[in-house]
Amino acid sequence: MTKDFQGKVAIVTGGGAGIGRATAVLLAERGATVVVADLHAQTSTEAVAEITAAGGVAMAIVGDLSDQTVVDNLVSETVDTFGGVDVLINNAGIMDDMSGPHEVSDALWERVLRVNLSAPFLLTRAVVPHMLSRGHGAIVNVTSEAGLRGSAAGTAYTVSKHGLIGLTRSGAVIYRDKGIRVNAVAPGGVTTSLEVNVKGDAMGLAVIGGYNANVGRIAAATELAEVIVFLASDAASNVNGAVVPVDNGWSAV
Repeated sequence: MTKDFQGKVAIVTGGGAGIGRATAVLLAERGATVVVADLHAQTSTEAVAEITAAGGVAMAIVGDLSDQTVVDNLVSETVDTFGGVDVLINNAGIMDDMSGPHEVSDALWERVLRVNLSAPFLLTRAVVPHMLSRGHGAIVNVTSEAGLRGSAAGTAYTVSKHGLIGLTRSGAVIYRDKGIRVNAVAPGGVTTSLEVNVKGDAMGLAVIGGYNANVGRIAAATELAEVIVFLASDAASNVNGAVVPVDNGWSAV
């Protein structure tokens, strides 16, 4: 396996499980030093153990990335320990309860938007100065099929993922001449540990359920990781501002 990330430092959020863990492991296999950022201490520690057992270098930072102080600590610890940041994978996210706009509570709206959109923004804002100082960097945001349409999730989740695509494209334009690329993947159905606390009587569920017959095959997390790592690699040096569906053709239906 090529070591195309040798000497590079990567932060992977939600790196303790699912797509994040598969991505962290693959980056390490390809030579990156990996910082696993996750809300859960046990899973992040397990991911680091898996990486180090295979001969890689990794550390875990635990905390809620929607909190500015946690983000500041994550980035400062990474820079102090490993000297900088070359790659940021904004993968951590939460689901909503499939509510329609008139059903969404203030608490649900604020939490979903904070985790799925504000946290990637805070992390991007924090790492970009370090990438600018190095003259290069790659950011990959994990959005969703829900970011491409209005018929894949509830209102709060759908809005958050559309917003993440906006953050991706804005960053791509702003930093295109500074050596920093910003891209996104839009997963369809994936086998992950993402908790879906569906509200059984939600209008969103009743309506959207009729569209989801087009989901198709459920992907393994490793299939997403391969595309994420490609976008973060020098092999994708002229790919910037792209939103790549990894959904077995769901977005083409």
